[in-house]
Amino acid sequence: MGLTRKRLILFLPLVMLVAFLGAVGWRLAVPADRTIASKLVGKPAPPFALPAMLPGRPGLSSADLAGNGPRLINIFASWCVPCIGEAPLLMELRRQGVAIDAIAVRDRPEAVARFLAEHGDPYRRIGADVDSRVQLALGSSGVPETFIVDSAGVIRFQHVGPIEAADLAEIRRQYASAR
Repeated sequence: MGLTRKRLILFLPLVMLVAFLGAVGWRLAVPADRTIASKLVGKPAPPFALPAMLPGRPGLSSADLAGNGPRLINIFASWCVPCIGEAPLLMELRRQGVAIDAIAVRDRPEAVARFLAEHGDPYRRIGADVDSRVQLALGSSGVPETFIVDSAGVIRFQHVGPIEAADLAEIRRQYASAR
């Protein structure tokens, strides 16, 4: 009996190591959802007024969101690699009649102009959020991120991350239901 107990004690660290590695491996293979959802979905957009990012192009304010039908608000940046990937899909949504406005965060006008020239420009208005205050006020945790706001100025939907082809049907559905 004493010998069996000694063997168990000797193998205990190995068993604990295997259990630990198994738990770590499982968490890496199936990560927890790290999406940070805005608490403002279902509530009015916070008041804001952003200056124009580009000359000759209007900026964006919360007042622009009310009374003109639903709007898709895309938070992006010229330095955002996933924003490049979603650009053609935003152009497709615009071709389908979706009204799209933008908030450019921590960016420069010349960089945004170059980005739009290279990847397409689906936006009606582009507000310059140089210090990310409006982005944070909306409950956005990064770029790209997209919100659908109804004609009353209420945030109806949030899409975290880049829009992908598989997301288009849901975005069109949410946009239509925001009318």
